[in-house]
Amino acid sequence: MDKSYHFINETGSSEDEGASYNAKRDFTTLKAWKKARKLKLYFYSDVLLLLSAEGKYGLNSQIRRTSVSTTANIAEGYGRFHYQEGVQFYRISRASMYELKDHLITCIDLKYVYRKVFDQGIYLIEEAKKTLNEYIRYVKNKKAKT
Repeated sequence: MDKSYHFINETGSSEDEGASYNAKRDFTTLKAWKKARKLKLYFYSDVLLLLSAEGKYGLNSQIRRTSVSTTANIAEGYGRFHYQEGVQFYRISRASMYELKDHLITCIDLKYVYRKVFDQGIYLIEEAKKTLNEYIRYVKNKKAKT
C-alpha cells in the first residue's frame, strides 16, 4: 500500500496527498533545518566544551536539550499532515532558539565563554530564527491559498 504525505518545502513545491514519498526531498532539504543544525552543532562543539564543572552541571543538559529541540521540532513539523500542526512545531523550534540565546547570555554573564564564542553564537541564532520565520510565513501563506 502506497502511503500518502503532504509536505511543504521552502522552494514552494509540495508533496501533496497522494504523492509518493521522496527521500531526496524531506526536512533535511529545508534551509531552516540546515541553519538550526549548524546552530546545534556550534553549541555542541564550541560552547559546551567551555563550560566549567559547575556550568556543566546545570547549563550543559539544558543547552543539549534545547539545541536538539531546534532541529527535532522542524523535522516533526515537516512530517505533520496539516499546515497548522507543522507551524506549531516550527514555533516550538523558534522558542528553543530564544532559549538558547538566553543560555548563551548566561554563559557570557558567568564568564564561561569568550566574547568571540558569544558573538558567533548570537549570529547563528539570529540567522536560524530569520530563516525559520521566513519558512513559517511561507507555510502560512501556502495554507491561506488552500
